Amino acid sequence: MLFEEVMVSTDDEEIARVAKTFGAVVPFMRSKETSNDFSTTAEVMIEVLKDYKQKGCEFDMACCIYPTASLMTSARLKKAYELLVNSDASSLIPITKFSSSIWRSFKIEDNKIGFIWPENALKRTQDLPAAYHDCGQFYFFSVNEFLNTKSILHDTTIALELPETEVQDIDNEDDWRLAEFKYEFFMSDKR
Repeated sequence: MLFEEVMVSTDDEEIARVAKTFGAVVPFMRSKETSNDFSTTAEVMIEVLKDYKQKGCEFDMACCIYPTASLMTSARLKKAYELLVNSDASSLIPITKFSSSIWRSFKIEDNKIGFIWPENALKRTQDLPAAYHDCGQFYFFSVNEFLNTKSILHDTTIALELPETEVQDIDNEDDWRLAEFKYEFFMSDKR
């Protein structure tokens, strides 16, 4: 078994009830300070770890899983955990490559576009370095290192690269529709 305990951090009684129905624990409710649209993941994780410590429970390693990680699998979590524990790293972040080169991206000023990096205007995209972004699925980390730095990303963080077809951040309705499309593709690919 990968996790000793699966807990859900929420301020919503219905979400807490559903989480418990499916075997998760909700040992405490999230505070008002970390229950708004501007709270960071780090603030929520710090609160959770401090609340656990007050209950006399401390962990060496932890994993934060986003509720919108619809394409994440248990196999992926196991692989990430094994990568982390078999390394000298203190955290792991799943990443995916941008589908198009960010080095040739545009900015808009006064409704006019221009290159952010004009020096790349004549370069072929395949000659520019790859760039990656956070998958928005989960983070594995050393609790002590995280509490000391208040960050998952530092010089001892490693990556698990995932294909773009298995990643979809959900921030709006278009993202939701893309997630549904990718989920259908993902599930048909598993058959």
